[in-house]
Amino acid sequence: MNPDQPEPDTLQTGTPLSSRSPVESGTRSFPPGAIPTEFLFQGGQEILINHNGEHYRLRITKNGKLILTK
Repeated sequence: MNPDQPEPDTLQTGTPLSSRSPVESGTRSFPPGAIPTEFLFQGGQEILINHNGEHYRLRITKNGKLILTK
């Protein structure tokens, strides 16, 4: 790859989150502790989160609010 060209965004591939490789440290620059919803949802309305063996659903409502359910 040409070093003058930015790397393609791997999250635009449509590959499910569970099969993606972890993003290497330093490849994204977000403020500490802040991840934009556009980065998480990638145009979708909901994502599934696995935390401590429990499954959660985070979704965007019609009013643009976030709801997390177990």
